[in-house]
Amino acid sequence: MEKVLRDPIHNHIYIQQQVILDLINTREFQRLRRIKQLGTTSYTFHGAEHSRFSHSVGVYEITRQICDLFERNYPSQKKDDGLWDDNERIVVLCAALLHDLGHGPYSHTFEHIFSTDHEQMTTDIITSPQTEVNQVLKKVGPNFPEKVASVIQKTYPDPQVVQMISSQIDADRMDYLLRDSYFTGTKYGNFDLTRILRVMRPYKEGITFDISGMHAVEDYIVSRFQMYQQVYFHPVSRSMEVILSHLLKRAKYLYTVNKLQLNGATDLLVPFLTGEYSLNDYLHLDDGVLNTCFAVWRDSGDEILSDLAHRFLDRHPLKSVRISPETRKYIPTLEKLVTQAGYSAEYYMDTNDSYDLPYDAYDPHSQNPRTQIELIQNDQSLVELSAISPLVNSITGKVSGDERLFFPREMLAANKQNDLFLPVYEAFDRYIHNDQVVAPE
Repeated sequence: MEKVLRDPIHNHIYIQQQVILDLINTREFQRLRRIKQLGTTSYTFHGAEHSRFSHSVGVYEITRQICDLFERNYPSQKKDDGLWDDNERIVVLCAALLHDLGHGPYSHTFEHIFSTDHEQMTTDIITSPQTEVNQVLKKVGPNFPEKVASVIQKTYPDPQVVQMISSQIDADRMDYLLRDSYFTGTKYGNFDLTRILRVMRPYKEGITFDISGMHAVEDYIVSRFQMYQQVYFHPVSRSMEVILSHLLKRAKYLYTVNKLQLNGATDLLVPFLTGEYSLNDYLHLDDGVLNTCFAVWRDSGDEILSDLAHRFLDRHPLKSVRISPETRKYIPTLEKLVTQAGYSAEYYMDTNDSYDLPYDAYDPHSQNPRTQIELIQNDQSLVELSAISPLVNSITGKVSGDERLFFPREMLAANKQNDLFLPVYEAFDRYIHNDQVVAPE
């Protein structure tokens, strides 16, 4: 059997095994259609409405192409020869498809407030006998769900299988860079996927790349760096995350003092407000459920909850400035000024940091050592990418990103004329501009 899905990134996605089609048709996988891949980024780049579903089938397709290339060019001839064993195809394809299955609505913000873990949820969905996904996987074999989960948990014994979907250059990252670039309308994430796939090679310790493809790999590393700087770390998207976080935090507080209005969709949040939720409770949630809650809360009698819901739904981001060790000392003063202007600093101010390592050479002594990118040379020896690429070496191990202070846009004196609190606004404005807490962006 073969089914074909049309896709704006890969043109066609080929479903060639019944188990893959059956997994796509499960309740748990279909839920991913209702969860945005980039969360609040659509408030900055309006085209970024694509879903976890489309990303997941994209990761499956890239993984399928890698398997085809490995089977055609590097098939195993004997046990432990370091070449590709195509018996691993079905487990890696299932893992690629299901790797994001446990993401919740507005993934990382929701996790932070309600202490959930999407990676653990992915494992739970795959291994729980209650789920349709588990029932489909068990048709392959009684222990097959656990095998698939172990690939995602990086404990599967074959490093080639793990690195296909979890390494510094894997099917997951390659799809989201291309897909996020396309839907945000930017070009930063574009790189030569076809070339990279052509130079990938299996070996005993995992996956390597032919030395002739070094520049294609360099291009991928730089593309990833640019996407983080220009898209993923965008101040407006982070501002909307701050508002979302504070909105959920306020709702959680109001619930604890019996002042949160509950009806319809908001009832689905109760297990998370109490901290006593089941896997089934989690699977009821998606972006639409949370957005419905926010629509209800916009008419709340609690002014803070109502205002934050309005700011989030109607896109009124907070303003932000970059902070540094030298300017951090101003934050308490700025908080006092915000409070004097009538805002709760707890809900209308926050610091948010976004940092990433564009490329990290392997360090076995680090807390979470990353799999390094290795190139195979003409004499069959391996060399780590940054050792021979001046471009990659220049950004290796160098953290990129910043920390920002978020505050109500209304605090800027330029927005206020003849206001009762004008002296407060002017003082705030003076600290932001004259005292070098860096001008807003």
